Amino acid sequence: MDKHDAGADLHAYVRSQRHEIERQLGEWVRVPGVLGDPAYIRDLLRSANWLAGALRELGFPVVEVHPTGESHAVYAEWCAVPGAPTVLVYSHHDVRAVKPDNWEQTAPFEPVVREGRLYGRGSSDAKGQVLAHLWGLRTHLQQRSLTFGTQNPDALSPNAGKSQTIPHSPAPAINLKFLIEGEEEGGSPNLAKLLEEQAERFQADVVLFSDTLLWREDHPALCVSLRGMMSAKLEVFGPERDVHSGAVSGNAPNPVFELSRLLAQLHDEDGRIAIPGFYDDVEPVREDFRQALADLPYSDEDWLLRSESGAITGEEGYSVLERLWLRPAVEVTSIIAGDPIGVPRSAVPAVASADLSFRTVPGQRMEKVAELLGQWVDANISGAFQHALVPDIETAQDAYRTPDHPAVAALERAMARGFSAGTVGRMGNAGGGPAELLARILDAPVLFFGTGLVEDHWHDSDESVRLDVLMNGAVTLASFWDELATMQRTKDDDDGHLTT
Repeated sequence: MDKHDAGADLHAYVRSQRHEIERQLGEWVRVPGVLGDPAYIRDLLRSANWLAGALRELGFPVVEVHPTGESHAVYAEWCAVPGAPTVLVYSHHDVRAVKPDNWEQTAPFEPVVREGRLYGRGSSDAKGQVLAHLWGLRTHLQQRSLTFGTQNPDALSPNAGKSQTIPHSPAPAINLKFLIEGEEEGGSPNLAKLLEEQAERFQADVVLFSDTLLWREDHPALCVSLRGMMSAKLEVFGPERDVHSGAVSGNAPNPVFELSRLLAQLHDEDGRIAIPGFYDDVEPVREDFRQALADLPYSDEDWLLRSESGAITGEEGYSVLERLWLRPAVEVTSIIAGDPIGVPRSAVPAVASADLSFRTVPGQRMEKVAELLGQWVDANISGAFQHALVPDIETAQDAYRTPDHPAVAALERAMARGFSAGTVGRMGNAGGGPAELLARILDAPVLFFGTGLVEDHWHDSDESVRLDVLMNGAVTLASFWDELATMQRTKDDDDGHLTT
């Protein structure tokens, strides 16, 4: 059977299981594993246990749930092929907080399917991505069962029955380890400790990071870079206490004006971040990558429709996609002062605060970014105000770029098969994540594959996942395991390398 026929069989099998995929994802979405809210701590454990049960049902001989801070990480291992490549799959099962009154399609944790999308918090970020892995592996195992004659020969047919534990199936063709954490939405504060304490156990030839977006449903692109991320809180202090504006208006130091003035100065007239030295360490980008971004199908109209961002702004001299994936950025994610809720008191507030989110690119380091930000605020704030700046270095994450590696081409071929595409583009990821941490501690290259789209509304109301994309993702992953199985693992001075 050639790869084209095998790909068609994989697609047929996955689509025959669509209702079961919907059922499983809906069942997991109903578990409200919200990070950061004490009311949901038990649900974070329930979410981890749901995943652990699904992994055991799939056949993993080792499945463990590890406490990490207020949440739990799930680790699973299936390593039965000595000498075959070992892959560590990373993702997360915790979800963002919700504002139920803003949801229109359904309540956040009452999943529904409409027009090919399953709505519910976590459906795309990132429970759907993890479920694509479960079904990718199940499809891979079904294919191997058929090949080795241990399963009904109709197992990969469109009329195959409901999913169940695969009897007497062979092991995966490669060695697989899953690490699905429960604190990603809080910056993964305990992931480094978990990795360092059990670094040898988590060792792999390749890390597959599945918490990213695709470019478009009809034009897949392989993600090869991830921006870094650092949050910071800036507080500006004016009067010693909230003071009635009718008593002091005109001579009291209003911290809202000063905070607004500082924020307005963060960018120069060309849209560049105006902090001196901020760009000094930005590494040059390969021209072939810039050209790959230019080759993606893009129009302003399509981007504005899918992103719902209203208008296009940003740094002059760079395209929208270059601004998203190749250039640093800073955003203000919240401002609080005065009486944002309740009956207004007509008072000059004592304090105004803003939450900042910095996105960095390879070459920049968070400690230096924090230092430069502090120097800039000190130099620019008026002497009439006190201030406090607190960068969150503990959860900051440096940027990462996938190195040249044989597995990159293998993943590209798998995506072409999974999405029935003639070509697979290249892209980056505008958000952050612990890719650099994983690569550094495990000393392994990190590849990226996710099933999200910008129109999935991550972190927003009416989050959803396109089920066709999720199923194409499962076929991609089944094909990727087949591709990696053709590679050999060599040893050279105790460092593992994959070769074709």
